[in-house]
Amino acid sequence: MQSYPANSADPGYHAGIHPALTSFLDECLATLARLIAYVGALVLLGMVGLHLWDELPAAITVEPALTPDWSVASRSRPAFAVSSLDPSEKSETYVILRHPEGGRKDILQWGPQGDRPVAELEIYRPGGEFGPREATPEAVEADLAARIDPDRTVEPAGVVESKFGTVTLLRLTGTPEGTKACLGFIKRVGDPALQISGWSCQGSGAAAQRAAIGCLLNRLTLLASGNEPKLAELFARAELRRGSCANPAAPAIAADWVMGAENPRLRGPL
Repeated sequence: MQSYPANSADPGYHAGIHPALTSFLDECLATLARLIAYVGALVLLGMVGLHLWDELPAAITVEPALTPDWSVASRSRPAFAVSSLDPSEKSETYVILRHPEGGRKDILQWGPQGDRPVAELEIYRPGGEFGPREATPEAVEADLAARIDPDRTVEPAGVVESKFGTVTLLRLTGTPEGTKACLGFIKRVGDPALQISGWSCQGSGAAAQRAAIGCLLNRLTLLASGNEPKLAELFARAELRRGSCANPAAPAIAADWVMGAENPRLRGPL
């Protein structure tokens, strides 16, 4: 009986790759491609995360100054300035906030770099966001108290005279008699609509604190009024009543004597 070699049954067996091996190779290549895409996505997410982490400190710094719907207007130019009497005065920061309905706040702060400011001045030109609720004295005082100390409220502390007229003073409630504390102030103008407010921790006594606030307001000047001629007129007239910080005007002393909540001045000898 004639025998045949085992490999002679399929002459083309060694001529190509078995279909099962081809399918396995395709699966390996597809898995490798998916793995490369997955690793690439992880790298991209890591880069985005590092970028957001680098931006996080700046966001934390700005957030306390913001309230809902207000945003920092980094491209807007300062419209106000406070002339400095002492070149060695603490550093000053200037932030401009804008509201979608037209409001604008120019906020100046003074104090050591990285520490809590020792004084703040806010010039608020309201827009459509300033409704009857925000215009109430209680709402204005609550906003000022939150800027000075979020855990405290404020109470009347007399008045002081400035080139803008009589300015209402407020102090934190529960402040022990004779202790140094920050003193707030509010001045509202009807035409043009304007609100000047802020606080100061300068001065060792009530009289010195009032004098510091009066001097701060007297040094406030207008750099640009934009399309608001009434604002320019307001500051021009106020400049005519500007007093000297070295020698406060007589009305300021009289107002301190009449309305001062502490240390009243007596007229004439006893």
